[in-house]
Amino acid sequence: MATFDVSLVTPDGPVFEGEVEMLIVPGADGEIGVLARHAPLIAMLNAGSTRVHVKRETEVLEFATGPGFFKVEQDRALALVDDAVDARHIDDARAHAQLEEAKAELERIEQGESTADRWVVEQRLIHAQTQVEVAAGASDIRQARVKLTAG
Repeated sequence: MATFDVSLVTPDGPVFEGEVEMLIVPGADGEIGVLARHAPLIAMLNAGSTRVHVKRETEVLEFATGPGFFKVEQDRALALVDDAVDARHIDDARAHAQLEEAKAELERIEQGESTADRWVVEQRLIHAQTQVEVAAGASDIRQARVKLTAG
């Protein structure tokens, strides 16, 4: 299978760089899957699960990513996100705390007690929820469901 270069970058620097067979990112309008020789593309990303298929069936890295931007040109993909946590390094207690904080802030917005940007808070909530799900292995279950419905 053909490969292409991928960079997953946060404000703190690269989280992943390398050649992969497939990349799946959480686009603003749904998941975007990219293979080698993909058409040029620029898209907004929502918080969610980013899956890097180094070897499509045997080596898949998963990251809980925050919102950002995505660009594909020739055989290179670049995801610029505000945060990316490798599934193997998620701090479950920290993720649950972030989830509760985001839920509380969203509640304050709904009650008119906060002027925080609703979209930003919703993305923080989704990012925390994704970390909790990834840490719990829910993503593997979701991927299995996708394979069953696609096959």
